[in-house]
Amino acid sequence: VQLVESGGGLVQAGGSLILSCAASGRTFGGYARGWFRQAPGKERQLVAAITWSVDKRAYADSVKGRFTISSDNTKNTVYLQMNSLKPEDTAVYYCAAMRPGRVAPLVSEGDYAYWGQGTQVTVSS
Repeated sequence: VQLVESGGGLVQAGGSLILSCAASGRTFGGYARGWFRQAPGKERQLVAAITWSVDKRAYADSVKGRFTISSDNTKNTVYLQMNSLKPEDTAVYYCAAMRPGRVAPLVSEGDYAYWGQGTQVTVSS
C-alpha cells in the first residue's frame, strides 16, 4: 500500500486547510487510517484516526472541535479538515494506515504499517 498526502501549505492563524491522503496498491479495504504530525524537536503524535467502517474516530485533545477526519472508501482516500488553525499546529503531517483486518486501538501508533512521505503545514501568526 502506498500513501500520498496532499493539501499542505502556508496559512494564517485562524485559517483552514484540508489534507488528502490517497492510497494505492493492494488496497482491498478494511484498514484503519490516521493522521500524525511531527513538529521540529518534538515526537510524532496522533492527530486523528478513523476506522474503515467509519464507526469510530479518535482525536488528539489539542485538535478536538477544530479538526475533522473523514474518508471516501470508494476513492481509497482519507481527509483531514483543519479549521481555526494555530501556529502550534505547524508540523509535517503524515498519513498512515494499518494492515487490512488489523484490530488495534486507533491511537496505537505502532500498529500503523504504512506511511506517507508527509506534507508540511505552516501556520503563521
